[in-house]
Amino acid sequence: MSDCTGQDQTESVSPAALPALERLALLADTTAQLISNIDVDEALLRVVALMIPRLADWAVIDLVTDADEVARHLVVHAEEGTLMLREDLQGPMPPVSDVSPMPLSRALRGVASNLAGPETYRGSPDTGIAVEQHRMFKATGIKTAAIVPIRGPREVVGALTLGRSDERDKVFTAEDLALLEDIAGRIGLALENGRHYQRQAQVAETMQRYLLPQLPHLPGVAMTSRYLAAPDASHVGGDWYDAFPLPCGDTALVIGDVAGHDLEAAAGMAQLRNMLRAFAWAQDRPPHRIVAEMDRALAHITDVRMATMVFARLRADSAGAWHLGWTSAGHPPPLLVDRNGLTRYLDEASGVLLGTGTERPRADARIALSPEATLVFYTDGLIESRSHSLDTGMERLRRHAAPLAHHPLEAFADQLLQRARPADNDDDVALLVLRIPPHPGDTEATFAGE
Repeated sequence: MSDCTGQDQTESVSPAALPALERLALLADTTAQLISNIDVDEALLRVVALMIPRLADWAVIDLVTDADEVARHLVVHAEEGTLMLREDLQGPMPPVSDVSPMPLSRALRGVASNLAGPETYRGSPDTGIAVEQHRMFKATGIKTAAIVPIRGPREVVGALTLGRSDERDKVFTAEDLALLEDIAGRIGLALENGRHYQRQAQVAETMQRYLLPQLPHLPGVAMTSRYLAAPDASHVGGDWYDAFPLPCGDTALVIGDVAGHDLEAAAGMAQLRNMLRAFAWAQDRPPHRIVAEMDRALAHITDVRMATMVFARLRADSAGAWHLGWTSAGHPPPLLVDRNGLTRYLDEASGVLLGTGTERPRADARIALSPEATLVFYTDGLIESRSHSLDTGMERLRRHAAPLAHHPLEAFADQLLQRARPADNDDDVALLVLRIPPHPGDTEATFAGE
């Protein structure tokens, strides 16, 4: 058994003895716990802590999954003032019978609430669920139980069982069932909302990964990318990278972040990416002019409210030297790491983010890239943290990137994500990294621009 909560519990009181005001307070506390916790598992534990041992000694929550399978999600017992998880009784359950008259099967079908006890399951079991119920009653010592459906707005999502093992307690009553049905209804709403949220987040992440491009082949230049989803699914959706050839022979490089999360941000990212590709392909213009034109069009032909971006053009001259021109619209500056581990942020040509509605001049910056230099484009999830400043995050990135200068590019990207990403990061991360080839006959490393 594992400790489920370290809080002391109040003395057990029979539900029939709960005054009306205390019942209302219990329902209010249940609602507060369910709406204040994004994590559904944490919310369920907190709700169980409100009921145990106030209403019973045991609480069991069985859930119907998206695949119409049943899982015994929680089995919790009050033991010496502490809630204990019975993980040995949790896990997958047999399928729900369409015809079984047994209490749990009826509740999982949404037919009715039921009272049950060990005698309910002493006969020959009619389903696998009845077998599991017999095992549960025997292991827990429950003498009387109330089993109610957990109904969401559209479907039954599970069943709640409260059980008493103390023979001094009275059996559950119809009044008790009504209280538990009210609690279960609140749980059902939270569960269905949580599942909807998770589905939306999964669609957003899948959509974003699908939209992120295959990188072009650029002779001599190594290029790789990474996308790391946010730990909190509500922050998935806005970060993207891009790289594509231009008619003149240059290669466009992009890193960006659309304001918002989930499907809204993922859809906005797709609109912005496609618009930038169209503008850059159709118009052989400097980066700052392309970005300025996008900014003017943003509110008229996209759903994007605000976004940050670095748009760059990479080209090789006739002598084989590589050059980068770029502009930034409110985005963290690219990091340049030369082959000797010297680092520099390309913080020139910084302008306001997209979507402000202001017509401010934008500018380009240009630099000659030294042979074997590594160029890092990233989104703010790699440097931002609740525990330190943005300057500290950028210094961490610089410090972790420098020792990786001689690592192969794939290892460079993997190690940089692992080392530099803050532990308390709650945003997704997009990363685009490329390495300039060695110059034929070049024997000395110099940091471009210094």
